[in-house]
Amino acid sequence: MNMELQKKICLLGDFAVGKTSLIRRFVEGIFDEKYLSTLGAKVDRKVLKFEADEQSIQLKLLIWDIAGGEKFNMMMRSYYNGSSGAILVCDLTRLETILSLKNYVSDFHGINQAVPLVIMGNKVDLVEPQSDIVTRLAEVAAQYQVPYFVSSAKTGQNVEISFHTLGKSIVQRSSKNG
Repeated sequence: MNMELQKKICLLGDFAVGKTSLIRRFVEGIFDEKYLSTLGAKVDRKVLKFEADEQSIQLKLLIWDIAGGEKFNMMMRSYYNGSSGAILVCDLTRLETILSLKNYVSDFHGINQAVPLVIMGNKVDLVEPQSDIVTRLAEVAAQYQVPYFVSSAKTGQNVEISFHTLGKSIVQRSSKNG
């Protein structure tokens, strides 16, 4: 039996944490050193395939790359409507981007209650593996009881698994909710 789902997800995080680069790595398999600033939101698509209970599931992700920033205004929050999940991205070279994740969780779950989240600590290629900042990231993920990954858009480390983890949670939630 085959099932097809189409679900909207958002990538959220502060300015210059690497959201666009992570999406390009995931969707196109490329990385570009040039910085591309997102204005408003940009949408990409990618299909993931899952097998569950003798069922083949195609999950078409509509990936919303939402501009980061300090202001959580109504315009940005309107982009969250109808989302089935989100990846919260921080920059492992800037502690303040980890600390601001709580604002994104609060804003996002205020509009989309109880949808799955994944946290990505990006730019792991620029920090020491045993860094205190990775410990802080783990603490934030534990606080919200969500999976987290240290990733690199540049090398591709943990990019696929982060999106697949969110996708699997969305599929499981969809099958429970009918």
